[in-house]
Amino acid sequence: MLVLRILKNLPPPATRERPPGCKTVFVGGLPENGTEQIIVEVFEQCGEIIAIRKSKKNFCHIRFAEEYMVDKALYLSGYRIRLGSSTDKKDTGRLHVDFAQARDDLYEWECKQRMLAREERHRRRMEEERLRPPSPPPVVHYSDHECSIVAEKLKDDSKFSEAVQTLLTWIERGEVNRRSANNFYSMIQSANSHVRRLVNEKAAHEKDMEEAKEKFKQALSGILIQFEQIVAVYHSASKQKAWDHFTKAQRKNISVWCKQAEEIRNIHNDELMGIRREEEMEMSDDEIEETTETKETEESALVSQAEALKEENDSLRWQLDAYRNEVELLKQEQGKAHREDDPNKEQQLKLLQQALQGMQQHLLKVQEEYKRKEAELEKIKDDKLQVEKMLENLKEKESCASRLCASSQDSDYPLEKTLNSCPIKSEREALLVGIISTFLHVHPFGASIEYICSYLHRLDNKICTSDVECLMSRLQHTFKQEMTGVGASLEKRWKFCGFEGLKLT
Repeated sequence: MLVLRILKNLPPPATRERPPGCKTVFVGGLPENGTEQIIVEVFEQCGEIIAIRKSKKNFCHIRFAEEYMVDKALYLSGYRIRLGSSTDKKDTGRLHVDFAQARDDLYEWECKQRMLAREERHRRRMEEERLRPPSPPPVVHYSDHECSIVAEKLKDDSKFSEAVQTLLTWIERGEVNRRSANNFYSMIQSANSHVRRLVNEKAAHEKDMEEAKEKFKQALSGILIQFEQIVAVYHSASKQKAWDHFTKAQRKNISVWCKQAEEIRNIHNDELMGIRREEEMEMSDDEIEETTETKETEESALVSQAEALKEENDSLRWQLDAYRNEVELLKQEQGKAHREDDPNKEQQLKLLQQALQGMQQHLLKVQEEYKRKEAELEKIKDDKLQVEKMLENLKEKESCASRLCASSQDSDYPLEKTLNSCPIKSEREALLVGIISTFLHVHPFGASIEYICSYLHRLDNKICTSDVECLMSRLQHTFKQEMTGVGASLEKRWKFCGFEGLKLT
């Protein structure tokens, strides 16, 4: 019978650094009478055992099938082993399990790493081949037959790109000579005939783009109109006529929605204004550049054609002279047009002078208004100083009254107590109590503090909600506060209880 027992209060056993691909463990502290069968019985629970090399000096090496089995075997380190019920020293021992460095493990690990490296290289090679652009097709060599085929392809719009690439390759290879120059010139002329087609295609695409921009601008303006309507609904709901009938939760949601709608509306409005600014800038740039670009393109085209055709035909020199004469006539006509524009400039100067006079008159009006505002501000400052003086006089009178009250404290103590205990401190508060009592008497189910203050604001805009609530809380026998509603509609309401408070007091 085999007995394993863990020793208590012992530190964890020390282990060496784990070798790469370790599948072998060193087991020391075996009983002298321990056999290979006992070792298998102890360590087969950790996993499949491939080989056991036992020594005569109470230790052995065990090689497992997988690496994770070594981790399980290390947990048996520190156990006390005993064979049967014998207490003989040869039948007992304390196990020590540690990593072992074996050549077989290292060889298998290196083979595995080489295999993984091969797989990684293969994967990278396949990825590079997949991402590599396809090589261009080979270009045939020049011959009269191939030249005729390419010339036909150059006339076809669908095969133009392929034929132009072939023509470019032949020219770069140096296939042009005196015998084949005419053929190459005819092919170049065919390629040049596609310029007008490409320009027309570009103009069509630009027209489509302009139409798409116009549709987008119209749709965006429609969206902005709807946003304006939604924001107008929120603003009308926020007015006092409808606002008092909503609960607090509903008011909060309406205010949040209103802010969100205004932010989105402003973003879309900025986007629309940016589009309009870009269109205005493009229009101004086009107007400036149109005249210069047309002149430059016409003159450059004429000069380039003249230089290219001088070598082939001398008769084109007369045409070149004719073009030059036309250019001079155009310049003379432009000079006449500039002279005719002089009266228009005079009219523009008159308009600018009138605008400046209007601006000067507006500036004088603004200065007069500024002086009037300054006079009003000085008057307000004088009124403020008078009010401050009156406040100082009132403070002095209050200090004198407090001294008189302190001197006659013993005689007038009951009267002072009644005055100090009075919750109403001024005639204004007494008027407020009367108005609020009348208002709440008409509303037997009570009213919120916001509803009460909205009614009082019609009489006086300077009334503060916190002052009204503090006054009502001081008069506990006249007003009482109750909670009404359930859940999100929970609300505080004030009620008039003056008749009940009269009985109590």
